[in-house]
Amino acid sequence: MSELRFDGKVAIITGAGNGLGKEYALLLAKRGAKVVVNDIGGSVKGEGGEAAANPADLVVAEIKKNGG
Repeated sequence: MSELRFDGKVAIITGAGNGLGKEYALLLAKRGAKVVVNDIGGSVKGEGGEAAANPADLVVAEIKKNGG
């Protein structure tokens, strides 16, 4: 069976800085989608926001490192 591809598609993933959102962002980018990575950087309890490290930037860097 051939791999499902998303070339020419755009995926918007909220909460993509960690957990399942991150894994979806990496997978979709690997399969050709342009990915909008959105995460405000808060903790699972909703704390942190602007003061926390920006996990979205780290995911974007990983996607770029992998050729996306």
